[in-house]
Amino acid sequence: MAHLAAVVESSEDAIISKTLASEILTWNAGAERVYGYTAAEAIGRNMTLLLPDNRSDEEAKIVARIARGERVAHFETVRRNRAGELIDVSLTISPIRDSTGRITGASHIARNITERKRLDKRLYHLAAAVESSEDAIITKTLESTILSWNFGAERVYGYSAAETLGRKMTMLLPEDRADEEAKILERIGRGERVEHFETVRRNRAGERIDVSLTISPIRDESGQITGASHIARNITERKELDAQLRHSQKLESLGVLAGGVAHDFNNLLLGIMGNASLALEILPADNSTRGLLKDVVSASERAADLTRQLLAYAGKGRFLVEPVNLSELVRDISALIQTSIPKNVQLRLDLRDSVPLVQGDSSQLQQIIMNLVINAAEAILPAESGTVVVTTGSENTDGGLYASLEVRDSGCGMDEETINRIFDPFFTTKFTGRGLGLAAVQGIVQGHNGVLKVNSREGQGSTFSVLFPATRETLAVKAATAPDLAAQEELVLVVDDEETIRRTAKAMLEHYGYTVVVAADGKEAVDLFRVIKDKVTAVLLDMTMPVMNGEEAFEQMKAIRPDVKVVLSSGYNEVDAIRRFTGKGIAGFIQKPYPAARLAEKLKSILTLP
Repeated sequence: MAHLAAVVESSEDAIISKTLASEILTWNAGAERVYGYTAAEAIGRNMTLLLPDNRSDEEAKIVARIARGERVAHFETVRRNRAGELIDVSLTISPIRDSTGRITGASHIARNITERKRLDKRLYHLAAAVESSEDAIITKTLESTILSWNFGAERVYGYSAAETLGRKMTMLLPEDRADEEAKILERIGRGERVEHFETVRRNRAGERIDVSLTISPIRDESGQITGASHIARNITERKELDAQLRHSQKLESLGVLAGGVAHDFNNLLLGIMGNASLALEILPADNSTRGLLKDVVSASERAADLTRQLLAYAGKGRFLVEPVNLSELVRDISALIQTSIPKNVQLRLDLRDSVPLVQGDSSQLQQIIMNLVINAAEAILPAESGTVVVTTGSENTDGGLYASLEVRDSGCGMDEETINRIFDPFFTTKFTGRGLGLAAVQGIVQGHNGVLKVNSREGQGSTFSVLFPATRETLAVKAATAPDLAAQEELVLVVDDEETIRRTAKAMLEHYGYTVVVAADGKEAVDLFRVIKDKVTAVLLDMTMPVMNGEEAFEQMKAIRPDVKVVLSSGYNEVDAIRRFTGKGIAGFIQKPYPAARLAEKLKSILTLP
């Protein structure tokens, strides 16, 4: 008996005896630890002293069950200790019988489970966080056996927990990374941590996915490493976006380079084309060198076409902007298109007469049509016959009314990888490429604020669709006869930082009877203009110059004499810069390089304006 009493007193649990009226009869040291009351404070009082307000009837219900001979086992509830704190307890309460078997009281054994409940709650929240995570959270042994697998792992890798538990993580490894898991676990076994390791895994569908892994050692109570936690984030979409951004930046850099090269090359070409065309006009018709000069002018024009492609790729290819009818444009070059495509390809035109006009450069838009049609024709194999259909029309979108151009072929079509690369400069599926091709098309479309869409599948042909914003402007009526280009004692101020261009433009204009003065930059031009402002008929003004650029010089000359007629000139058209002149009284624009007659025609046209 003494031994039993010692066991009761040494127990960590509260061991209490009470009457069926809930009067406390005995109270061990464990009860003092659990509830905070000493035996002297508790014995003789009612067990209801431990009840929180919201459980005031619980003791009576328990005692009623005990009186019926029932036993209450591992009943989890809440009690209040001496300090007034609520504690979680697990109760086991049993009937106490006398020698006749009559129930005279109850034994009350209570275990404080407050800490366990807190831990359970923490574990519950932790488990909920793990299960709701978008990332794959996995535990595994040091032999790579999978022990746990959350819903995030199912989303990332495609396998359910039932399909993976007990299997090896190597099931996710692509063939080219077969030894990667072993190397990672070797590091984990040494106590290292693998953080933000970007690699590739294979999902349930067999697809390669990019993942970022963080893998850490799992230790037992003694600190020994028993396994690893594996957290994986699917970064496939992010990697694709990064690749697209790098590609876009590369193309943007190439565009800047192309625009700069075209600008400088056009300045050089002006000296070649301008002088050769001027010499042609000066030499007699029977001069033997005229043929050579014609070849120089022709070669210069072809070189200018190349720079136009470069500018188109750079998105700076809009020069002679006017209202254009896409249907008429296709009809105008249909004969040229027909001679440019193979005999096995039938060209069909489905052109709507009432297509809305677009604001654009005819030669640039023609280049779009030619490139798309030739590209479509070459998609049809030489041994087969096929069709290329060119359609024009209109389309209403959220952005307003658009004129549409569609080129559809019955050729071999393209896979997704090819579609993703067709707008790269110099990319081709043929043996040799022809230049910028579809990259130039994309640049021209962007330069005209248009949209270019591609739809293609292997073996089912391709469709290129272009949308251009419609304009309210109408087509201008062209003069029936060429104008007289001779000057009538007009004085022109030529402003350009290139000496060759100043000299060439001066010679051209003087040939047509103009008096010409020159300036090497905007500041020199403004200073000169202040002196001779009443004599200057027109100004030929370069846009890009040191010291003072064309925009500043234009504004200052307009401030000095508001009615002065200024023609802008540039090796490329900076669309944003041109827009800044809108509404400020610019008389015109001429694209470098230009022959003598074109310059004279441009000046004559602006001098005849009111």
